[in-house]
Amino acid sequence: MFDQDAKYWHRRTWRIALPVIVTNVSVPILGIVDTAVVGRLPGPEFVGAVAIGALIFNLLYHGCNFLRMGTTGLTAQSFGARDGREVRTWLVRALMLGIVIGVAMVILQWPIFEISALTVGPSESVLPLTREYFEVRIWSAPAALANFALLGWFFGVQNTRAALITQIYMNGINAILDFWFVLGLGWGVAGVAWATVIGETTAVILGLALAGQHLRRMGGHFDGAQIMQAGPFKRMLGVNRDIFIRSMCLQSVFVILTALGARMGDSVLAANAILLHLQVLTAYALDGFSNAAEALAGEAKGARNRRNFAAAIRTTVFWSFLLAVVFSGLTATLGPYMIDALTIVESVRETARTYLIWSILLPLVSVWSFQLDGIFIGCTWSREMRNAMIVSLLVYLAALPVLVPPFANHGLWGAFMVLMAARAVTLGWMLPGLQRKI
Repeated sequence: MFDQDAKYWHRRTWRIALPVIVTNVSVPILGIVDTAVVGRLPGPEFVGAVAIGALIFNLLYHGCNFLRMGTTGLTAQSFGARDGREVRTWLVRALMLGIVIGVAMVILQWPIFEISALTVGPSESVLPLTREYFEVRIWSAPAALANFALLGWFFGVQNTRAALITQIYMNGINAILDFWFVLGLGWGVAGVAWATVIGETTAVILGLALAGQHLRRMGGHFDGAQIMQAGPFKRMLGVNRDIFIRSMCLQSVFVILTALGARMGDSVLAANAILLHLQVLTAYALDGFSNAAEALAGEAKGARNRRNFAAAIRTTVFWSFLLAVVFSGLTATLGPYMIDALTIVESVRETARTYLIWSILLPLVSVWSFQLDGIFIGCTWSREMRNAMIVSLLVYLAALPVLVPPFANHGLWGAFMVLMAARAVTLGWMLPGLQRKI
């Protein structure tokens, strides 16, 4: 079926993508566990509170996802150029930046929550539960962002085994503590938050130990003067600034979707939260091949090898589309059962089934933007990715007043589909010109 060269690239792609898929899928599964646990409590306000609380942290952390994405791209290019000292120093720079930002979040927790609550507008029954969740979970912000830096560095050096171990540990211990704290000890939404704090904090210790093992195998040593050089820091901040803007644009879409859904009632809010879990589960799985594209495309760019770059794109796109088809079929088949497993509230179940069609169709559209994102991140084409996201957001904002008034929540999901298509079109239009520069 494939020639020898193609087989080589398929093996390399799967060697990176498979552990990442397992790693990534554990993240939304944890969100599903959170929802399932609080879904056993009476009333939709508990699911809504965790959904909005998680949304706030998704906004904060995805806004800082440059720590993962930027670190992967910069590390992968140094890895491709065989610059071991720079590979080592990117880890320290990313960890320093992540901890500083995390501490700032803890200090600014009061205005962060008040602004977030005002923006999303939860009901009076949901608001105090959301506050309870937030005031516990915010304390793990430095650890969460340090984990981002470690994960990005592991992807950049293609050590997906270490990434798999840390993420499976973090999300596994989190899920176990969810059941114990909420259903066993009766801590409610605060129990979900405490489980996350413990999981994220202990995972940093494990991640640092695994990074130390990798660095010992590499050999060499840290150079304090090189770590603090202005040039690389300036480059890192420039890349991270662009990815930050891009991520905030994307997260604003989730804020709008949740906020408009909340204004349609608690049942719609909870149903949309469940459907977003299904979408995020698919997105994280597809990101396995996106992360493979980051590592392989970044390595090819660092080595200045256009042929390898083209092979990385061709192979990762092939497998990501096949996986998107599989997930679309699985959602169509298993979606109703997953909804029933996530909540016992019948009104939420019925509402979620009404809009399940969007979770079935979205993987076939969103896969293209996910894959292109990986290519642009690996090559640190951050400015172009930022601009494409800004244009796509404007298209989304234009679609909302056209689709939501006549079609309500169907229109809200339809606008989300438009956004994903716009991201693919804008990034795809830019790619050939950028590829010629390698």
